[in-house]
Amino acid sequence: MTAEPHTLAAHIAATVKQLRRERGWSLTRTAEATGVSKAMLGQIERGESSPTIATLWRMASGFRVSFSSLFDAGAEVEARPPHPPTWQDSAGMQAQVLFAYDPLLGFEMLAIELAPNCASESAPHAPGVVEHIVVIEGTMALCIDDAWQTVTAGQGVRFAADRPHVMRNDGDTSLRFHDVIHYLPCAALAEADK
Repeated sequence: MTAEPHTLAAHIAATVKQLRRERGWSLTRTAEATGVSKAMLGQIERGESSPTIATLWRMASGFRVSFSSLFDAGAEVEARPPHPPTWQDSAGMQAQVLFAYDPLLGFEMLAIELAPNCASESAPHAPGVVEHIVVIEGTMALCIDDAWQTVTAGQGVRFAADRPHVMRNDGDTSLRFHDVIHYLPCAALAEADK
């Protein structure tokens, strides 16, 4: 798959529609499971809306699939595409899939970039999801359970992502970090059954 935005948007739209149909869910049922409105889901499925990364996370959590499956479902574990899929949202966040979800190891890895003065507010992911963040460039303000901490370049932090969390770039340059998302067995991803 190429990283061209229109191609990736079409792939995400088709993937969301396929996930909903596989489960036999209506838009109403999908909205209840994901916390994304019926109107927004319909727009995403028709390719009329470009969802934020936070919205993509809510959909992945609601469907109980990995985040990277929305970008590149069915990728071979050993094969890494020459141009990994990248999604940039209107909120100033960019996510690139470095390693798609591996059901045997239970993880995926993303390269994330936050624009200056940008924040990403994440709703709780599925139970059993743990994030491991390593800041590559810049300084991250990270809030977990209403407690803020600072993570600078070269530092890492691990936390249970099944609660609200905020990643913020208060600087005047881009914040770049790697995010390894680990799905513990209790996360019960639907992909594990495939």
